[in-house]
Amino acid sequence: MDKAGGTSFNWLCRNTWKISAKNTAWCLLGCAIGDFGTILFFQLTEIPFPVLAIMILAIINGLLTSVILETLILIKQNLSFNKAFKTAIGMSFISMISMEITMNFTDYLLTGGAILTWWIIPIMLLVGFLTPWPYNYWRLKKFGINCH
Repeated sequence: MDKAGGTSFNWLCRNTWKISAKNTAWCLLGCAIGDFGTILFFQLTEIPFPVLAIMILAIINGLLTSVILETLILIKQNLSFNKAFKTAIGMSFISMISMEITMNFTDYLLTGGAILTWWIIPIMLLVGFLTPWPYNYWRLKKFGINCH
């Protein structure tokens, strides 16, 4: 419930934090596949492309791979393709966008952007996980909306 309804929102439910962490981790995996894959491609091929363009492409590809992964997970849980796709888009797209932007912004701040090194990947993953996790908790707790 919210304050207008007379009760305050409960941020202390361990079970909801656990479930929302699992959902966030699946989202992160999907985003990281497309994001890191794109950056690694340009890093290895040394194709001359502006850093900002690489990062935008990495964000788009991260969003696409995350939606694909979440759709496949939901199909395995016996949802039809249409229902699984709409669920993946509708319930976690805000999480994916915030995750992607903060991961790439972190990369930009610490390396100059579009560079994967052994030390930046864990930092990007941590920031990418922590950014949408409270939002995912809130949606799960307030609306009972779960994407996995």
